[in-house]
Amino acid sequence: MMNNSEKEYLKSVPLLKDLTENELEEFAKILRPIKVKEGEIIVTEGEEGNTMFLFREGLVQVSTQITLKIGKGSEWLDTEKSIAAFDPSKMTFFGEMSLITGAPRSATVKALSQCLLYEIKKVDFDNLCNNFPEMGYKILRAIIYILSGRIRELNQSVLKLTTALSIIVSKNKK
Repeated sequence: MMNNSEKEYLKSVPLLKDLTENELEEFAKILRPIKVKEGEIIVTEGEEGNTMFLFREGLVQVSTQITLKIGKGSEWLDTEKSIAAFDPSKMTFFGEMSLITGAPRSATVKALSQCLLYEIKKVDFDNLCNNFPEMGYKILRAIIYILSGRIRELNQSVLKLTTALSIIVSKNKK
């Protein structure tokens, strides 16, 4: 049984906006609250993933490994590139690709402050969707809608970056 604070929180999560009170109660049964300390790595890029997290409190940094050729020689340097820092107002969940596909993690997520997360395991989510297909549909539809928005934003960022790079390259050729 959820307390009022948890119920209000879950109602505020866009991913769960279409769920009824009873569905929220059922969904809450598969959530495992996790407190993460500042500096702790929550997920690591490349590791096997089978969980998703609802992000309730805190600040996280999302980063990914990149390989760059440094200098005139043929030396390559592996480095980590921070994509962004997020709080729950910007990113209400993460890890959805691993939850749905079981694919390895696509980025590293590190706590920049103490965080409160709710973990959802793939096996529990799959069972929930099988036992409550209408609820599963509502949640998956919400994930798709949110991911589509993220892809749209990323496409705009890529367009801006490639345009800026093109301008820089053309100026350097002159």
